[in-house]
Amino acid sequence: MFDALALRAQFPLLLRAPELIYLDNAATTQKPLVVLDAERHFYETTNANVHRGSHRLAVAATDAFEGARASVARFINAASSDEIVFTRGATEAINLVAQSWGAAHLHAGDEILLSTLEHHANIVPWQMLAARCGAIIKPVRLLSDGGLDIEHFHSQLSAKTKLVGLAHISNAIGSELPIADLIAAAHRVGAKVLIDGAQAVAHKVIDIQLLDADFYVFSSHKVYGPTGIGALWARADILATMPPWQGGGEMIERVSFEATSYAPAPARFEAGTPAIAQSVGFAAALEWLQAQDRPAIARHEDALRLQLEQGLRQIDGLRVIGTSAQKGPVVSIAFSDAHPYDVAQFLDARNIAVRVGNHCAQPLLSSLGLKGTLRASFAAYNTSADVEALLAGLSETLELLA
Repeated sequence: MFDALALRAQFPLLLRAPELIYLDNAATTQKPLVVLDAERHFYETTNANVHRGSHRLAVAATDAFEGARASVARFINAASSDEIVFTRGATEAINLVAQSWGAAHLHAGDEILLSTLEHHANIVPWQMLAARCGAIIKPVRLLSDGGLDIEHFHSQLSAKTKLVGLAHISNAIGSELPIADLIAAAHRVGAKVLIDGAQAVAHKVIDIQLLDADFYVFSSHKVYGPTGIGALWARADILATMPPWQGGGEMIERVSFEATSYAPAPARFEAGTPAIAQSVGFAAALEWLQAQDRPAIARHEDALRLQLEQGLRQIDGLRVIGTSAQKGPVVSIAFSDAHPYDVAQFLDARNIAVRVGNHCAQPLLSSLGLKGTLRASFAAYNTSADVEALLAGLSETLELLA
């Protein structure tokens, strides 16, 4: 049986604040000691810039950086570490694809299909590109339970569809999309597919070769790693067609004032000094997670979600937003007579940390007729007692606000 309390003991912040009930994991997770140690060890023993120096410390730093890239590749079963581009996070990775692949391959009249579930990070970069090249963005509707309207998705696919962008799991309401089937359908009309995996990688085992997507992006800090780094995975043949999106050191083969030639991927997309220590911490987080019983963690997180959803049904004055059959460990709540910000403040006074607002998914919230919700999101270190405390806190808060 999975022991969440034993795992929780590996997180220094949670040990320092045992009274804290941290349920904002979709925003960022806490970090285990092995991740903190990995970054500190790098700075204490290996710190140097990468790829540029011939001294031993620079070689060691380069080995650590490229070793981290190999760890990311293993985590998602990429065919090669050369298919991993380090970015500042999932948002920058999507911008990279839009500004590089999109600008090179999309033209006026081409269509970009996006689900209404998308985070702003998987909407705005495509809008910016469409404004420049004349492409058309087509949103796919949702069902009343917050799942994707699959029939509408298929009806919107055509030979004009060049890019399909989908969240693996919704950050706002937890809906999980059947992305393998959707990827296959998109490929049948010749479209490329980008999956925003920011909310999925901490909870699901990702085999990128089985999924057969074209682009998969995620952030380190949502999978127990440091902030400021993430990854773009893309198939090698697609990366080879993509022009640079930023210029600078390290992404070149040769520079003269007459002309510049560029390095192959992934260096072509990593201008300037990268996040070296963060990459080491990122790799430590992924290796730590891979060493856990991941199916047991997934069952534990799903049980917490179900416990919360069942308990919420016993409280008047609220409803769960997003009730599709397939969900990640995210519960979004709307209130009949209370503002979610007020509820969250009362909960914070009880040491319960939750998220409120539109969750950077305004089109989704608008489609549901809402301006905001209160969101609780689970990680491996959360417990059934955390859920009980949230339920009690919500009951007391709504009574006070009545």
